[in-house]
Amino acid sequence: MARILIAGCGYVGSELAARLAADGHTVFGLRRGAAPLPEGVAALRADLLDRAGLRAALAEIEPGGIDVVVYAAAADAADDESYRRAYVEGLGHVLEWADAQGMRPPRVFFTSSTAVYAQADGAEVDEESPTEPTHFAGVRMLEAERLVRAADGIVLRLGGIYGPGRTRLIEAVRAGRVTLRPGPPRYTNRIHRDDAARALEHLVGRALAGAPLDPVYVGVDDDPADEAEVLRWLAARLGVPPPPVAPAGAAPAAPARGGNKRCRNARLRATGFTFLYPTFREGYASLLS
Repeated sequence: MARILIAGCGYVGSELAARLAADGHTVFGLRRGAAPLPEGVAALRADLLDRAGLRAALAEIEPGGIDVVVYAAAADAADDESYRRAYVEGLGHVLEWADAQGMRPPRVFFTSSTAVYAQADGAEVDEESPTEPTHFAGVRMLEAERLVRAADGIVLRLGGIYGPGRTRLIEAVRAGRVTLRPGPPRYTNRIHRDDAARALEHLVGRALAGAPLDPVYVGVDDDPADEAEVLRWLAARLGVPPPPVAPAGAAPAAPARGGNKRCRNARLRATGFTFLYPTFREGYASLLS
């Protein structure tokens, strides 16, 4: 069994921590706040941006006593400076510490985002597709990825994460606050929180077993679904009228997130990973039930 540090033990990190602890690993969950962690996870309190405080908290772990680090932090706000601090500065502090521990690669994992892809024409993208983001979110994520790749770590580019407690879209459809974009399909990419955690658990397990790993994986479900299809499906399951189509040229009420691309998960699938929720239908059905 391994000793694993999860830096940024939040929405995905806590689920991962619970799964790894249940597997028998010794898990340390690092977070800034005092919210409880899953049973069996040792809590470490520190701000990832406070280098001295972080080093003090990590000193509770014996030198050289960590086999794997998973960096799963989230930004405090949706602005460039918050992203830089969370995904570049904080990550840099953790990588410095990991390097000082003499951790051998590939034992650092980073939860990135499909925001690194700027494609907006419905094209298929995978790990080999160009990453030329123009939005700050993708730019900062790509900057963080370079730090991880320089440390011979592994990047998991997650799509939009939904799951327990994240029902904003469901409630918007229920309340009739969404409209559909006119025109051709607009593709969306997502992954259920539990599958995001399971994908990390799976990749960490392969690293510990000495199995080969690629430097980057795309973490999305099997269905890069048209946004209109998702909204209509939710309306039907909720028993409410389908969202109307917005007039041409009007800005629809449904939020435009993730561009317009079809992300492929073939590389992750090829490692033997299987999904609990292979499409939005299974995932949202579990929330609605």
